[in-house]
Amino acid sequence: MSLRSDATPPGDTSLDGPQVGGWVAPGYEGVREAFAAQLAAGAEAGASFAATAGGRPVVDLHGGVADSATGRPWEADTATVVFSGTKGVMSLCLLLLADRGLLDYDRPLASYWPEFGAHGKGATTVREALSHQAGVPAFRDPVGVGDLADHDRLAGLLAAQEPFALDRPYYHALTHGWITGELLRRVDGRDAATFIAEELSGPLGLDLWVGLPEELEPRVSVLELRGDKPAAPPTDDPVRAEVDRLVETNPPLLGEPFLFNERAVHAAQVAGAGGIATARSVARLYSVLACDGELEGRRWLSEDAVRTARTEVVQWANPDGWPNRYSVGFQLQISSGGAFGPLAEGVGHGGFGGSQHGYWPGTGVSFSYCPNRLVVDGTDQRAVTLLAALHSAWRGTGTPA
Repeated sequence: MSLRSDATPPGDTSLDGPQVGGWVAPGYEGVREAFAAQLAAGAEAGASFAATAGGRPVVDLHGGVADSATGRPWEADTATVVFSGTKGVMSLCLLLLADRGLLDYDRPLASYWPEFGAHGKGATTVREALSHQAGVPAFRDPVGVGDLADHDRLAGLLAAQEPFALDRPYYHALTHGWITGELLRRVDGRDAATFIAEELSGPLGLDLWVGLPEELEPRVSVLELRGDKPAAPPTDDPVRAEVDRLVETNPPLLGEPFLFNERAVHAAQVAGAGGIATARSVARLYSVLACDGELEGRRWLSEDAVRTARTEVVQWANPDGWPNRYSVGFQLQISSGGAFGPLAEGVGHGGFGGSQHGYWPGTGVSFSYCPNRLVVDGTDQRAVTLLAALHSAWRGTGTPA
C-alpha cells in the first residue's frame, strides 16, 4: 500500500490551497494551521509534514517551494534529503536482521567484519558501534566528494584506521553510515540501496532511497541555508580538536552542506546522512515501530525488537553541554519538550538543518518533518511547533494507541 497523497483518504478534510497542499483527518486541523503559519511567517522555503496514528495516516501536508531560485512548487511527491534521519532508517534495517537472528548486538563488530578489528578495535560490539562508541567518528585519510560512491574504499579506511583516543562517545555524523552499510552487507549480502528497496520501500510503498535513481532527480527539493552554523566549542584537547576539524572537512559535506544538492551525492549510498524521502514515507516507516511491530496485519518486528529500539544504550554530554542519548542507532528523547515533542519518550532520528522523524512509544503515533531550508544557528523551532500541534490534535481526537 502506498500513501501517496494523490489518493485522498475517505473522511479527511481536504486542504488544498495556494500555499498548503495535502490533507488532514478530522480533528487535526490545528496541525494544518501550524504548518500554514510557519510558511506564512517565512520560516520555511518548502516542507512536508506527515503523521500516522494507529497505523493510519492522519496528516499529510506539503507547501512552499522545492526550489527558491526557480519557484518550483513543493508537490505531493517532492522528496528531500533527510540527512541523519537516514541513520534511523539504517538502524531499522539492522533491527530487522537482529530480529531474524542474523545479527547479535553484543557480539564484536569484527566478528562480522574481521578487518574492523585492526588497531585494537576488535572488542567493540555492534551495540557500541551503533551508539557512537566505535572511536572512528572521522576519516584519518583524505576523502573527497568523488570518493563517496566507493563504498569499499571508505569502509576499508574505517576498518584499517586507528581509533581516536576520545574521553567520551563522539557522534559519528558521516562514518556511522559506512559502519551500518558495511555491517548490513556482511550479514545480509545486500547493499543499503537494495535492502531498503526490497525489504522496506517496496513492501511498504515508500518513496525512500539511499542512493537515488537518476530518473527521480527532478522530484528532489533544493536545499538552502539560513543562519551561520556555530563553530565547534573551543577545546584544549588536541585529539578532539582534530576530530572536530576532520568531521567538517573530510569529506567536506558538513562544512559545505550545499554539496547535498549535487547529483553525485544523491547517487552515492551515504547511509549516515544522504537518504532522500518524502515525509509520508518516513512517517509510515516509523508506524511499524509505533504500532509495536505489527502493521496492517503483518508482523514486521517482534515486541522484543521494538523494546530494543527504545532501550537506552548510552547517554553523554558534549563538552559544550549538548546532551545525547541513544539506543541501537536510534536517538532517544532527553526530556519532555525536547526534539521529539511534548512527551517524555520519543524514538527516531533527527537530521541536520531541522528535519525530525520518529514516533511516541505507547501512543501509536509516528511522524516526519522534511524541510529544504536548513536552519543551523540554533534557533530552529519548526519541528517542535508542529509536534506540539500534532500532540494536541491527537489528544483531542482520542485516537486509540
